[in-house]
This record gives sequence, C-alpha cells and structure tokens, in this order.
Amino acid sequence: MKEILEKFDAGPSKRLGQNFLTDKNILQKIIASADIKKTDIILEVGPGTGILTAELAQKAKRVIAIEKDKKMIEILGQSLKDFKNVEIINQDILKFNIDKKYKVVANIPYYLTSALIRKFLEDKNQPSQMILMIQKEVAQRIVATPPNMSILSASVQFYAEPKILFYVSKNSFWPAPKVDSAVIKIEPKNKPDQVSPTLFFNILKAGFSSPRKQLAGNLSKGLKIKKEEAEKLLLQNDIDPKQRAETLSMEDWEKLASNI
Repeated sequence: MKEILEKFDAGPSKRLGQNFLTDKNILQKIIASADIKKTDIILEVGPGTGILTAELAQKAKRVIAIEKDKKMIEILGQSLKDFKNVEIINQDILKFNIDKKYKVVANIPYYLTSALIRKFLEDKNQPSQMILMIQKEVAQRIVATPPNMSILSASVQFYAEPKILFYVSKNSFWPAPKVDSAVIKIEPKNKPDQVSPTLFFNILKAGFSSPRKQLAGNLSKGLKIKKEEAEKLLLQNDIDPKQRAETLSMEDWEKLASNI
C-alpha cells in the first residue's frame, strides 16, 4: 500500500479521516459478513487504494465506489483497471443517490458515521443491508438498550436492526487511529405507516433535550405543552413521568408517538 501511495505521491489525508486497513484477516471477515451474492450491487464509501474494492468485485455483480479524494481516484484507476464491474465515482457520498437495489459495504471515516447512516436510513431507496467499519464506541452506542439508550441508538433502531459483528484493533490500520473499531451490521426493517417519522423524531429530540432531567419536564418544554399534560400523556402510555429518556425502550417511544 505504501509503495502504491509513494508512486502517486499520495498519503493518508487527516482532513478526510483516512486510515487504511492493512490486516488481511479482517478484510476477509468483512467480506464473509457481507454474504455477497453474484447478483448484488455493492456501494462502497471511501475505497481508498481499492483493497476492499477488489475483494468485493470478485464476489458481486457490480461495485460502485464513491471516493471524494481526487488523488485516490488516480490510484483506483490503476489498481482496479482489470475489474470491468467496478464503477469509480469522484463525489461526496452525502450528495450521491442511487436508484437501484443495493448493499453498502465500507470502512468509513469516523467523522462521517452519523450523517452517513442517517442518509441511507432516511432515503426512500434504503440499502438492503449495511456492513460498516466504524469507531468502537459509536457502534456500542448504536446497539445500546435501556437504560443506556441515546438519541443516536433510538434514531438508528427506529429504522433498522443494528448488530456488532466483531471488533477491530487500531493496529489493523495504517496510520493507526487513536481508538479501536467495530464492524457493525445494520439491516433496515419494514416499518408500518402508523408511526410518523417526523412526529417520532420531534418527540425523541424533546425527550433527550436534557438527558439528565425527567421526561415530563423535557416533553413539556420540547413540545410546548403544560407539564401536567406531559405527565398525563406519559401515564396514558404506561411510562413513569419521572423516568429519564435513556431508560425508555424503542417500544415506549413508538407507542408514545403513535398515540399522540
């Protein structure tokens, strides 16, 4: 990898959060976890030098690799020139849209994690599955259950079923990041229309507006209703008004939203 980068007078970009995976065992574990079929279209974010891309291309029908770094585009053009089923696009992933059925497999920059997951889950054309390498701590927050829920875990779990597959040491990358990583699987679930996403997230944001305070006060302030009304609303949904937001389950939040 270093030889390739030197050849093109390139290196890891701190601005773009580039840390390249160098552990071949981890690479194979990612590929196995994705369970790629010959009919699959894979969307990869931030392919870097194309090490993961090449493995994906051998398994999938087509790989669409979205890379923001123009220098990496040059490298990818050379390293993947023998793969006819790889499309390399120089674009910001947050501005990219796809109209086909697809899966996401990627080692993504840490700073992009929340925005990227939100983009895919809120899109009308959701991926059928996401296999992502992300920061270990963030992965643990995403899969959290009561009493450790957060606005991040509830937001992801509203749309999908997340599961940590395995952890990855920081020593598996070059340059090594300051923290360990985790490979997480996120599978969107079919949601009934009875729960409005807009209403759900308004209530969720209100509930978590002051995480250390009681729910009744947060909902009163966030939804602009009297505290007595908020307490009544919570009691009608079998929720103690004195509870804190992190103690509520997804069922509690969805029940609350669907009954308003």
